[in-house]
Amino acid sequence: MALTLQDTISLFSLNSGISNSLRPRLNQNVSLLSSGRHGLDSFKIGVATSSPPTIPRRTPEVDSGFDYKLAAWTSIQQERWEGELVVEGEIPLWLNGTYIRNGPGIWHIDDYNFRHLFDGYATLVRLCFHNGHLVAGHRQIESEAYKAAILNRKLCYREFSEVPKQDSFLSYVGELASLFSGASLTDNANTGVIKLGDGRVVCLTETIKGSIQIDPNTLETIGKFEYTDNLGGLIHSAHPIVTESEFLTLLPDLVRPGYTVVTMKPGTNERKVIGRVDCRSGPAPGWVHSFPVTEHYVVVPEMSLRYCAQNLLRAEPTPLYKFESHPDSGSYVHVMCKSSGKLVASVKVPNFVTFHFINAYEEVDDEGRVTAVIADCCEHNADTTILDQLRLNNLRSFAGQDVLPDARVGRFRIPLDGSPTGELEAALDPNEHGRGMDMCSINPAYLGKKYRYAYACGAERPCNFPNTLTKVDLVEKRAKNWYDEGSVPSEPFFVAKPGAIKEDDGVVISMVSGKDGEGYALVLDGTTFKEIARAKFPYGLPYGLHGCWVPKN
Repeated sequence: MALTLQDTISLFSLNSGISNSLRPRLNQNVSLLSSGRHGLDSFKIGVATSSPPTIPRRTPEVDSGFDYKLAAWTSIQQERWEGELVVEGEIPLWLNGTYIRNGPGIWHIDDYNFRHLFDGYATLVRLCFHNGHLVAGHRQIESEAYKAAILNRKLCYREFSEVPKQDSFLSYVGELASLFSGASLTDNANTGVIKLGDGRVVCLTETIKGSIQIDPNTLETIGKFEYTDNLGGLIHSAHPIVTESEFLTLLPDLVRPGYTVVTMKPGTNERKVIGRVDCRSGPAPGWVHSFPVTEHYVVVPEMSLRYCAQNLLRAEPTPLYKFESHPDSGSYVHVMCKSSGKLVASVKVPNFVTFHFINAYEEVDDEGRVTAVIADCCEHNADTTILDQLRLNNLRSFAGQDVLPDARVGRFRIPLDGSPTGELEAALDPNEHGRGMDMCSINPAYLGKKYRYAYACGAERPCNFPNTLTKVDLVEKRAKNWYDEGSVPSEPFFVAKPGAIKEDDGVVISMVSGKDGEGYALVLDGTTFKEIARAKFPYGLPYGLHGCWVPKN
């Protein structure tokens, strides 16, 4: 059954808790994404006995010189959709569960276009695998930022590079006051999605208020995930460490530069402090988008790319947005004991820039004593220009030049013998993966342990964005690469085969924004890295960021 636009308005109003007095206004303003741009119409198809219907294209929200065929950077064309996809190839029968991917999916409000990839309103995409079949769907996260934009036809909260336009100086002063309280910070949870040990599924971004619980079966927004402790703070790492038994994250302290390391037990919303790390240098903490752990330690990175309160207050972004580079302040890696909260190492390392750590493990000597911590990340050769490269105009205007900054698997070695310095070098020749490296995953059974394989997005040059999927062998120091010319794949997510003994026995799932305005789900063999199945969506699929796996009970 297909839902009409008015049906969608009604459903959206009910699910969002919008009062009756506001519903007429919502009806008037729902054209926000539909008047000459992208509609909020919902689509649903049934069993995939034939190719799914094609959803008509709408005029994109970009300059006239932009080629619409590049679906990756074009807003999703309807608020929600669900249907079974036609599978080309064979999906393993053991693959039963749901892969959920989060990421920005709407980059405009009416005729106003956002600047940066990270500004877009969150879109969840769901792939439900069952007995060789695949049902897919997507839905917008109904954050306060998203709902306010629909009701008011304008930006109402501060996004990554966007600031609400104020009508007067007094309004501007009031907005600054709400910034300090956190009220004007976005709750647009467009970065990651995690399954907690108790089964709850939560979408995240770097603002703490942007923690939103969803229903993994319907993608419906349940409500804010609110912490019951008194730790406060406005920001946290966008990528906590989550297992069946633990939840760990970092809370940067912008007043007394440092990081609080916290944990939370499954079934609770109360974070408890493990310990604190004081920054070694600089006017503010280093940006910490992610961090790794070992079996016994939490690794706390301190980049010389640091948070900047002055840039946070600006009405127009700088090339480094909410951050500022302080290369002379140095970069550091701290190691904290999980059980005691004591710092066991704090070393200076070469300057580095990373969004995503891959994994970490403990190096032991012949007698079983831990001598060092090894931590791997997707490292951009300390090049901070990667942030500005992610402006939408840059991504949409690729003309064949090789402009993607180089990246590598950066391997830290942090000695635990009291040495003042650590090491950072490439774990393998970056040319193995095209000198592109980001959006990584591993077999989760090897989290915090010595491991061999990592899956990530690499590069086929020339390019302006990672455009391949790569399987990195950290023992043989080689990589296998998958490439579909003109397409943009999102994070490759590894799912292990039940009962698997080998580390790479499983599949790798990705969603690909196609070169012809299409999108498809992709399944690769985890061992051979060869394609075993794909299934086309009936519409263009925007690029997405991170996902999680929810196994079928």
